[in-house]
Order: sequence, then structure tokens, then C-alpha cells
Amino acid sequence: MRAALLPVALLALAACHQRVAENTDDTSNATAAVLASIGNSAVNAADSMKDALARTPNGQDFADTAARSDAFEIAAAKLAGANAASARLKAFAREMIAAHTRSAATIKVAAARAAPAITPDPKLTNEQMEKLAELGRRKGADFDRDYLTGQIDAHERALSLMKDYARHGDVASLKAAAAAIAPEVRRHLQHAKALDAARRAAIH
Repeated sequence: MRAALLPVALLALAACHQRVAENTDDTSNATAAVLASIGNSAVNAADSMKDALARTPNGQDFADTAARSDAFEIAAAKLAGANAASARLKAFAREMIAAHTRSAATIKVAAARAAPAITPDPKLTNEQMEKLAELGRRKGADFDRDYLTGQIDAHERALSLMKDYARHGDVASLKAAAAAIAPEVRRHLQHAKALDAARRAAIH
């Protein structure tokens, strides 16, 4: 009887060892997955921190970028006064000239209060000059389309710049200026999107 039961016992023992081994493997795999997840989270957090630091310019760079953005907006709006087909778009362009003249002055005053004082450089980048040259070749409905596309892109960039510097900037006076300017930039962005939506609806 014992001899008959022995193979059965050995098979049961082998199965038990197999289950233990499988459970151990499962546990090891689960542990490895958790550790990998923790490691990935740590890496992602570090990368996010690096990206945040990389995105935030210093005071001089922020002042220069803001000044160039204002100069670009004013120049593009002047083109709209001559080349746009839509009366609503021309009114928007006049608003842009007034608003960006104000924001340029705000940045200039805030930059002067820095220690040491900062002088914003409004000289346009090559990319901005190329965009203006391309826009200047457009007339009528084509101009309206490209101007509004550019306005949405430019104001999204400007809003990101202002919000980021207001949170993480290194010059107190410029941080305050960025925080004050951001809501108006957001309104301009919403206005540009509304005008573009109306333009698209009119086509269809």
C-alpha cells in the first residue's frame, strides 16, 4: 500500500514545488514591475523638473522675448490694416497695436526696476522676419486666414511665456509684469480663435 502511495506523494510534492516556483516567479515579476514603475516615475519627475527649468528664461531672455513678441504683433497688425479683407479683423489688429504697445511699455518699466537694470531688445528674430515677409505677400481672404493662424500661434506662445515666468521667473518686477499681462494675452487668444471660427464658418 505504501509502495502504491509513494508515486502519488512524489507527484503531489513535485506539483507543490512547481506552484511555489510559479508563485515565486510571479512575485518576482510583480516586484520588478513595481520597481520599474517607481524608477520610471522618478525619471519622469526628474525630466519634468529639467524641462521646467529649461523652459523658464532668465530675466534678460524673458524681457527680450517679450519685447520681440510685442514688436512682431505690432508689425503684423500694421500689415492687417493694409491687407486684410475683414473689417472685424482690422478692428482686432488695431486693438493689437494698442495692447502690445502697452505691454511693451510695461515690460520696459519692469525691466528697468531690476537690479541690475535690464534693457529689453525688441529686435525681431530671423524666423519672425520671415513670417512677416510671407504674411506681407498675402492679400484679402488669404491674408485673413494666415494672419489669424499666426495670431493664435503667437498668443499661445506668449501666454505660455507669461504664465511660466510669472511662476518661476528670477526677477520680481518682471514676474509681476508677466502675471499682469497674462490675462490680456489670454483674452487676445480667445478673440483670435473666435474670429478664426467665424471665418471658417463663413466659408462653409
